[in-house]
Amino acid sequence: MQQLLIILGIILLILGVAWPLLSKLPFGRLPGDIYIEKENFTFYFPLTTGILISIVLSLLLWLWMRK
Repeated sequence: MQQLLIILGIILLILGVAWPLLSKLPFGRLPGDIYIEKENFTFYFPLTTGILISIVLSLLLWLWMRK
């Protein structure tokens, strides 16, 4: 459990430091993401981005658990 928490902490630290670079990637603005903008209302649902992140995380966890 301690090792898992340390690894998650390191991952969060790396993501935090790399956030300015990661925010320039096209994630969040992919085709299939739902974006509706009207006069006083904006709705955004990152459907494609969520599916893509889920697939990548599933593959990483699958590879990690195979060891």
